[in-house]
Amino acid sequence: MKNYSASEIKNVALLGHGSSGKTTLAEAILYSLGKTDRIGKTADGTSVMDFDADEKKRGASLSAAVYQAETNKIKLNILDAPGQFDFAGGVSEVLTAADAALIVLSGKSGLNVGAELNYALAKKQGIPCAFFVGKLDSSKAYFYRVISTLTGRYGGAICPVVVPYSEGEEVKCFVDLINNNAYAYDGIKATEVAMPSSDDIDNVRSVMIEAVASVDEELMEKYFSDEALTPAEIISGLSKGMASGELCPVFCGINQTGAAVPMLVSMIEEIFPKAADKKYNSVVGEDIKEITCDANAPAVAVVFKTVADPFVGKLSYFRTVSGKITQDTKLINARTGSEEKLGKVMFVKGGKQEDATEITAGDIGTVAKLGNVRTGDTLYAAGNEAQIETVAFPKPCLNMAVKPIAKGDEEKIASGLIRLMEEDPTFIFTTNKETRQQILSGLGEQHLDVIATKLKTKFGVDMKLETPRVAYRETIKKKVRVQGRHKKQSGGHGQFGDVWIEFEPCDSEDLVFEERVFGGAVPKNFFPAVEKGLRDSIQQGVLAGYPVVGLKAILVDGSYHPVDSSEMSFKMAAALAYKAGMPQAGPVLLEPVGSLTVVAPEDNMGDIIGDINKRRGRMLGMNPLGNHMQEILAEVPEAEMGDFATAMRSITQGRATFEFEFVRYEETPEFIAKDVIAAADKAE
Repeated sequence: MKNYSASEIKNVALLGHGSSGKTTLAEAILYSLGKTDRIGKTADGTSVMDFDADEKKRGASLSAAVYQAETNKIKLNILDAPGQFDFAGGVSEVLTAADAALIVLSGKSGLNVGAELNYALAKKQGIPCAFFVGKLDSSKAYFYRVISTLTGRYGGAICPVVVPYSEGEEVKCFVDLINNNAYAYDGIKATEVAMPSSDDIDNVRSVMIEAVASVDEELMEKYFSDEALTPAEIISGLSKGMASGELCPVFCGINQTGAAVPMLVSMIEEIFPKAADKKYNSVVGEDIKEITCDANAPAVAVVFKTVADPFVGKLSYFRTVSGKITQDTKLINARTGSEEKLGKVMFVKGGKQEDATEITAGDIGTVAKLGNVRTGDTLYAAGNEAQIETVAFPKPCLNMAVKPIAKGDEEKIASGLIRLMEEDPTFIFTTNKETRQQILSGLGEQHLDVIATKLKTKFGVDMKLETPRVAYRETIKKKVRVQGRHKKQSGGHGQFGDVWIEFEPCDSEDLVFEERVFGGAVPKNFFPAVEKGLRDSIQQGVLAGYPVVGLKAILVDGSYHPVDSSEMSFKMAAALAYKAGMPQAGPVLLEPVGSLTVVAPEDNMGDIIGDINKRRGRMLGMNPLGNHMQEILAEVPEAEMGDFATAMRSITQGRATFEFEFVRYEETPEFIAKDVIAAADKAE
């Protein structure tokens, strides 16, 4: 593949809801360009874009894929993002590298949640958007209903460019509204036919002409003078309107057969923004600068995707922001400050790579074995410090405990998951110090299941996931005074320690220890031993074995033996006092309670509040955020939050986001405490 300038490169992200046909459209584009010999199918594992073994098995895209292809006029870099919410990290990856987003819709299901969210994210990043309405060969697919929905949602920005003409449910031809020509398709082969007579087509062409004229004063004057706009003027207006975000061109076709896809490719060549137009912000401390796509400037690249492979090594996908990247280029990693020497640079074609001499500004490439580089890192030439702002990744919202299938595999699991975290920034692997469980946090059940599968296939270690234990606490509600007496006689010196300790509740998270001993009943040099014995003891409560908080212990009396007493003796005596006193002091179980903030559509408020109430949550308030969105504030016990992410996705079809943060401990209701204590007894 030859090298192209930034003005000849277009990086297009394919976005949309799951099963909308994004990957099939990518396959149809490649087939229409002669890069493949057929249109691959995700369902039967023949797609070149879904090349991972797990993707073939599941019949769905699980991660972002890149395929670089040459058209008649440009180099087209296709960035295919997963549509399922559990793999939304792929959307963040492709938007970091893309110049434009093509949002794929089904003519049957129309504008759905995934498309709405992806459109909003792309617009937030200032990335121009277009729509492709596919699957028009499906029963009950209706293009004009989709256009009506889009117009109702996004107003005058919606600008149809290619539309179908149907008789009944059968598409007879596709109309190019720019040139006012109609084409019938046999697969990807087009035959020009007579323009059909249709009020719908006439109306949408009028809408397109008016929309195009609105973005340019000269075109607007010509429009109001009732002069016809030439195809070149329409293309110019569409290109200008898309680049500014004022227009969202709409195309259509049949993904699986490739019908009208060549027309889409031609429109991408003419209308979509060029890589040369893309500007990135660099933020270094308080210094913010704009980096333009200049091949003659110092080299800057941003890593937008990483693939961890235990055999081939790590592959880092990057976009060259400025300058040129070649083999043996030395760049500084902005995150670590260390120098990285790049090996062989390559172009990407799905699961395959092709050697490249250079990756110039605006283009995409990959390089292997950059050991200390991960997704989101900026690489820059020495003396030209930069830190590219990348698209934020969604935060993990579902926690599960990791349990090895084979004993002793904990370290192998940890090592493998840490490697996979380099590949996927949307999951976190930690160890809970209190419950001593390894915790895997991700975007959903399917996400975590895929991670477990990758761990097994790539690193040969198997694990299962289970509900994580909650880090409860124990405390007391009454004041008691008890004795702890440790006496043991053996050959030589014996052991003797005797203490009287008052236990009472307090507000401290830690043990509060005081001494009020009079007359030297317990020598001062044994006070630290008594405290140490108590601190060791509070690590395990008497109800369910959880750590004890809110405890004040006062050493008030005791006795000692001048020969047999020792620090160990008084440490043991303190432990005996603790063991005797805690059951008498009204011990109770405490559960962690967190602050919950939910942002969701106002239409779902009733169901969400009902769900929070079922989880023993307390509503604190609601705040309107505009755009038909509401913020809900509540406090909910952590034990009830296990499947909250799944519930929110079900209730709001994925439109809701939430954050949960620990606030404090509260007394656990008796009926809950009984179950927790019983489970602890069973585990023991």
